[in-house]
Amino acid sequence: MELEDQWWQGQLAKDIHQALRNNELSLPSFKGQSPQLNLRRYFADLIAIISNHFRLCPTARHLAVYLLDLFMDRYDVTTQQLHMVSLSCLLLASKFEEREDKVPKLETLNSLGCMRSMNVVMTKQALLHMELFLLESFQWNLYLPTAAHFIEYYLSIAVHEGDLHDGLPMTCVEKTKLYMAKYVDYFLEVSLQDHVFLCFEPSLVAAACVAASRLILHVSPTWAPRLQRLTGYTLENLVQCTEKLLIAHDSDVKEANKHKCQQPGQQLQQQVQTVYHSSSQAATVAQYLHRPGTQYPRQVAQSALVPNHRPSAYLAHTATVQVSNGPVAGQYSGHHCLIGSKV
Repeated sequence: MELEDQWWQGQLAKDIHQALRNNELSLPSFKGQSPQLNLRRYFADLIAIISNHFRLCPTARHLAVYLLDLFMDRYDVTTQQLHMVSLSCLLLASKFEEREDKVPKLETLNSLGCMRSMNVVMTKQALLHMELFLLESFQWNLYLPTAAHFIEYYLSIAVHEGDLHDGLPMTCVEKTKLYMAKYVDYFLEVSLQDHVFLCFEPSLVAAACVAASRLILHVSPTWAPRLQRLTGYTLENLVQCTEKLLIAHDSDVKEANKHKCQQPGQQLQQQVQTVYHSSSQAATVAQYLHRPGTQYPRQVAQSALVPNHRPSAYLAHTATVQVSNGPVAGQYSGHHCLIGSKV
């Protein structure tokens, strides 16, 4: 979206935030009915890694994944076509969110090592056809707020000198702000990994990222009145989403500690598995969220900042995705790409 840099610090911040909140009310519903839903995590990671390579802004990355989610939810497409769809979503999102000089060039994309390893080559004609097909599918509307569009506004007041740390006055507010930004960014990426977060409004996900970060960092109160006024959410509104973020955090920490204890040879053989948490774990987290004065284990918070293995570990298994030999340009024709049937 064409928003000025650091809009959350300007005089129009409140109005822009309200416009985003109004717009999220009309976002398309996500039904989770794609036959390729099990591949969603892989392609979300692919978008994230390429986005990080080009240093695209978080809003472009999150919009790209959201466009992919909407498209997969509406169309039954092949795995080969999903590579082109994913990259086209990223380019459309970057054109919408970034400056023109930051948008990845086709030649540079094709030269990436991950593109060669997947044996994917995009032609200009195929890319233009796919972008046009996507735009027509979205009715030419890319004004779709994501959690990344709200996060900076909420993060701007996430830490205040009046907050407490471990029940005592903060000794270093700036250091706490730095760690808060790191954790919020981590939880924001966690929300990108799992389609379950699409059942929440983007602004609520962003608020839950702040709440989860304050819990991890032992900042109290967990949800200060100023945060409730700014976001419009109470802690009770955030419990369900926050507990999912914290469960994913615990899973990541356990996985990271497991990798630390393994030999290098064992790490290469480690397969990435989707972790399904029991309802009892969720209930425990919910009780923890509601219990005043309860604090998150310090050792978990410290170790979580070290690893950043979620995307790379999953992408290491790209061999499991079958890609056709050569470019896929022949699969698309004019304005009506042969992309498959609607779901």
